[in-house]
Amino acid sequence: MSKKTVRVLLSVLLVGGAFSILLLQTVSEGASYYKKVDEVMASPAQWYGKPMNLHGFVVPGSIEWKPSSLDYKFVVKNGDHQVRVTYQGLVPDTFKDESEVVLKGRLSAEGFHVEKDGVVAKCPSRYEPTTTTGVPFTGQGK
Repeated sequence: MSKKTVRVLLSVLLVGGAFSILLLQTVSEGASYYKKVDEVMASPAQWYGKPMNLHGFVVPGSIEWKPSSLDYKFVVKNGDHQVRVTYQGLVPDTFKDESEVVLKGRLSAEGFHVEKDGVVAKCPSRYEPTTTTGVPFTGQGK
């Protein structure tokens, strides 16, 4: 092999290796799990400290709110499992009892701690397509 070929190969390997390392670090830092409450709470210790998006439903009557500090405590469940949740911040207007929610945060022995702006409350009926008359669209013809 000529010197020029060796230099080109070494340059390609060096740039490719640096790019691969950068890509792996970026992906691993931003990666998080998407799990349902029953999947996580079946064996919670293995999930402690790991970043995740937790899906479940707000247990009716469990929402505690301190308006002066925007501290929220509530319980989220799915299936037979539930977890205590703490959050500090504003919640979406669709957040209420029995809301379907996705929470971004981490699990600990004390419960699930949601990070800032980590509450997404779903409301499927609010986003159903409607006809121009305001009647929900069923997708069926006449």
